[in-house]
Amino acid sequence: MSKTRIAVAGAGYIGQAHIGAAAASSTCTLSAIVDPSPAAKDVAEKANVPLYATLDELFTKDKPDGIVLATPNQLHVAHAKQSLEAGVPMLLEKPIAPTVADAEALVHAVEDADVPILIGHHRAHSPIMAKARQVVESGVLGRLVAVTGTAMYLKPDHYFADAPWRREIGAGPILLNMIHEVHNLRMLCGDIVAVQAFKSHATRGFAVEDTVAINLRFESGVLGTFLLSDTAASARSWEQTSQENKAYPTYDDEDCYLIAGTNGSLGIPTMRLKTYPRREDRSWWKPFEVGVVGMVRDDPIKHQMEHFAAVARGEVAPLVSARDGLKNLRVTEAIVTAATSGTVVEIPRD
Repeated sequence: MSKTRIAVAGAGYIGQAHIGAAAASSTCTLSAIVDPSPAAKDVAEKANVPLYATLDELFTKDKPDGIVLATPNQLHVAHAKQSLEAGVPMLLEKPIAPTVADAEALVHAVEDADVPILIGHHRAHSPIMAKARQVVESGVLGRLVAVTGTAMYLKPDHYFADAPWRREIGAGPILLNMIHEVHNLRMLCGDIVAVQAFKSHATRGFAVEDTVAINLRFESGVLGTFLLSDTAASARSWEQTSQENKAYPTYDDEDCYLIAGTNGSLGIPTMRLKTYPRREDRSWWKPFEVGVVGMVRDDPIKHQMEHFAAVARGEVAPLVSARDGLKNLRVTEAIVTAATSGTVVEIPRD
């Protein structure tokens, strides 16, 4: 079988991760790079593939089997619509669009065009998350009751000095980072229907928040809490616990999620499991059976690329659909609104 030809638009940090994954894949091959910047020339030369300045040029001269859109957020909708018109399946990096209104319009266009689209929430392809979902779906935890999560880490001063826009409204950890967590929480507990939040910028004093406390209500009845901070000297974040991104130091004794049901709880990503051995005799005076769920750790970007190649070939449906991307963005925007207004924000259901 010939390999699936994948082009990548956008040769920045995440684009280069996709370029590497396509080049290393056993089922697909990197066919081209699309990027008008001068720096992209070196990236294309190192990858030994053609470089195009625009999607139009690519689709006219060298139409691929699939396209990864790793371009700036404000270009996601326009580039996705170009790909739809060309009939090219796409992996569109998250967020699906800059605003919910833009995302809603794109979802309708995707569904009308019937062209496959995978949204790039790469943690959905994590073997750790797959195993956690398997544990939840097995019923060993009983009926789900609550989830608590953290994404607390310390971004260095140069992160903001190098890109001053990160200090201003429109940036901040809610919009830049929380959308990753939203999809993980939805994978574990289902759709989120309401949020509350407090935000603070007391530590750095920037216009944008540095710390957020969030309450979540899920359609299933599960309640959740989440602490988000980019100024907290803590290792309780996915990057520092999952061991999936080798750029980060990791700590195998830390969890960033704890999900609890009526019969037990699971820490993620340590996969430490505590359950009552006899459901008819549960009590905080009774000891748990304690164990660790076996799982593997592997690069989710690699798994995402293999999945996308299968999507482009028409073999499977996208694991993260355009409508999933819309739901994740709705929750993220609702957290911003709740933190600003001090009110409970209900999230529309499709």
